[in-house]
Amino acid sequence: MDPLHADHTPEAISRRLQAASRHSYLSDLVLGAIDGTVTTFAIVAGVAGADMPNHVAIILGCSNILADGFSMAVSNFLGTQAVRHHVEQVRENEARHIDTIPEGEREEIRQIFAAKGFEGDVLNRIVEVITHNRQQWIDTMVTDEHGLQLSGPSPWRAAGATFGAFLLAGFVPLFPFFLPISLQGNTIFLLSTIATMTTFFLIGVAKGRVLGRSLLRSGLETLAMGGAAALLAYGVGAALHALMAK
Repeated sequence: MDPLHADHTPEAISRRLQAASRHSYLSDLVLGAIDGTVTTFAIVAGVAGADMPNHVAIILGCSNILADGFSMAVSNFLGTQAVRHHVEQVRENEARHIDTIPEGEREEIRQIFAAKGFEGDVLNRIVEVITHNRQQWIDTMVTDEHGLQLSGPSPWRAAGATFGAFLLAGFVPLFPFFLPISLQGNTIFLLSTIATMTTFFLIGVAKGRVLGRSLLRSGLETLAMGGAAALLAYGVGAALHALMAK
């Protein structure tokens, strides 16, 4: 059996639908990794552009990894939690409407599925089946009327994914500063730049692999965006250094 047909057997379809109901934390990982790499390298680039000592980059970089990473994780936690609270509020409102004006809510179900192309006896049967089960009735209103997901991501897992990715990727630009050998500032910055650009590319490749996109294109896109941020930071540092030297 070829892969396409094998992916559409009843068992394969069941597994795929079950997997689709589980939230992916890819966006949290990618966002944390990119932001951690960009912001930390921005500090390294700014320090290099301003011709400051290496220990300044270490101090500011480590502070940024912990403080900014934690702040980003907290923001993600609160945002994810707010979405879940909104879904619960919508569910409570729909449950109250079903108890108060059931005929009006049935008409909403009817119009929702009529808009999908159902009509006549088939439409009547759909309305009857859905409104016969209170939980299914509420779920249908949440998804089809309000366009919300029934089960969102876990705030703790989303925050943890963001924070962990931020820490790991954010340390990459600082790694050359901790090498047990004596290097000049320009060499350290060059190594930091190479490591950072490689990380950007690998993050893009990983994202492309998960999303089924071109690995090269996804890697180059992420590299270009991260490189632009790094170039901007270096330019600002160099400009300020030149301005203060006058």
